[in-house]
Amino acid sequence: MACYRSRVRVGLKLSASTLSGIGLAAFLGGATPDAFAKSGRSGEKGAAVSRPATAAVMAIVSLNQQRVTVYDNEGQILQSPVSTGQTTYETPAGIFSVLERKVEHYSNLYDDASMPFMQRLTWSGIALHAGVLPGYPASHGCIRMPIAFAERLFEHTKLGMRVIIVRDDISPSAFTHPALFKPLPDDAGGAAAAGLQGASIAELSPAVHAPPAGPRRSARAIAAAKAEAAAEAATKADQVRAAARSATIEAARATKAIRRAEGAHARAEQQLRRADQLAAGADGAGEAAAERAQQAKTAAQAAFDEAQAQLQRVKAEMQPKVDLALQLRQQTKEAHEASAAAQDEAKEAARKASPVSVFISRATQRLYVRQSREQVLETAVAIADPNRPLGTYVFSALAYTDGKADLRWSVVSMYPSVNEPRPAAGKRGDHRHTPAAPADLAGARQALDRITIPKEALDRISEMAGPGTSLMVSDEPLSRETGQATDFIVVMSNEPQGGLKIRRRSPGLEARNRYQRPAYGGSPFGWSGPGFLWWR
Repeated sequence: MACYRSRVRVGLKLSASTLSGIGLAAFLGGATPDAFAKSGRSGEKGAAVSRPATAAVMAIVSLNQQRVTVYDNEGQILQSPVSTGQTTYETPAGIFSVLERKVEHYSNLYDDASMPFMQRLTWSGIALHAGVLPGYPASHGCIRMPIAFAERLFEHTKLGMRVIIVRDDISPSAFTHPALFKPLPDDAGGAAAAGLQGASIAELSPAVHAPPAGPRRSARAIAAAKAEAAAEAATKADQVRAAARSATIEAARATKAIRRAEGAHARAEQQLRRADQLAAGADGAGEAAAERAQQAKTAAQAAFDEAQAQLQRVKAEMQPKVDLALQLRQQTKEAHEASAAAQDEAKEAARKASPVSVFISRATQRLYVRQSREQVLETAVAIADPNRPLGTYVFSALAYTDGKADLRWSVVSMYPSVNEPRPAAGKRGDHRHTPAAPADLAGARQALDRITIPKEALDRISEMAGPGTSLMVSDEPLSRETGQATDFIVVMSNEPQGGLKIRRRSPGLEARNRYQRPAYGGSPFGWSGPGFLWWR
């Protein structure tokens, strides 16, 4: 990132003549200097944050207001003007999430155009990224942001952050409803209504919504237990490894002592064998010679006996140290394997405890659950009066409450309440400064009141529910963009989708576009070659 930033700084040193080609306001990423101030260069006007910001959980892009507002679990943290898709290339309204993040990225569709601080929303090419803002929709479907704001946003976001693209700006509103999922207790058990096989989520009180008695535990409790077991296994492996290391040092010393004793024993045995040979050859050499030979043999035998006894003593003392080292080496191997297995189990348990996304579609009358961007559950749901629209709502669990027995939720509606009509069409930019409307709380309650989820699905979701869990309800089916390695993507069928419809996945397109790119020198905002078309 540092390398990229340095190149951007070089690019920012533009002459007045260069800036006149694109307009100073466009270069700054908004119509006015005040609009640029809102982009996050300094102070973040419009965000009004006097507290440390945490990781962003949601970004709301308003097509009419041409702005993006970013929220963490406590409220608004950033705001900036944007430039969305122009006519026939309209940015699609709907529900998305960040699928990929790159500091330095190039378009596969538009002449390898530079897309700094890219955060992908669809694999076919819709993304948030830094680019030129002329003060009106001008992109090919992407959401351009001022470079200072795009860099700042990149620091606050992570994969999976929800991005909601609306026609008129909507702000998240605090929301409570018995339908919203409650986390399973960390300990086993919990009362439930006996024999309940299905229930309207609108009728489920906290007591009824609790999981049935039994050994079921929340995914976060299992993950915590697995993490503790993995830590214990790692500690044991470290202890066994340290013991094996000390034992190996002692075994090396013991082995040397045994080898010395074995060497002395071998030399004594050789001396005894030689003395036997001399004694055998001295029989005909006279009585004196025979006596000397016998004395030498006796001395050699005594030396051999002493060497043999010493070898036995050394082995009795030192061999256990060698055996212990071998045993601890084997235990170290087994402990390492056990630790690795425990770490894998902990990682898998942590994955299963990661936030889940739930989507309910009136169009298909089905409920879908995804975790870590992979589908884990799909089931039918019953929707009262299925021919009557539900609307589109995103409910987000922001934090635990009541000692982790419940969750604090917010809701964003795709459209304002009927009591707050959308602004009438006017000149371009008329709605630029219109404040965000509150979410349609009454519509959200009515939508949840009409949905019935099978109890088995509720129990399964309660095992995984926690901060970061989201529930999306819509009249729409899942977009065709929803596939492998995506969260749910929902597109509003009554809104223009030009920027999405023009995109088709084409195998090999990326490879064909991997030609030599120009260096960043000069200006990243100019038109000095195909590599410098800095928009999408």
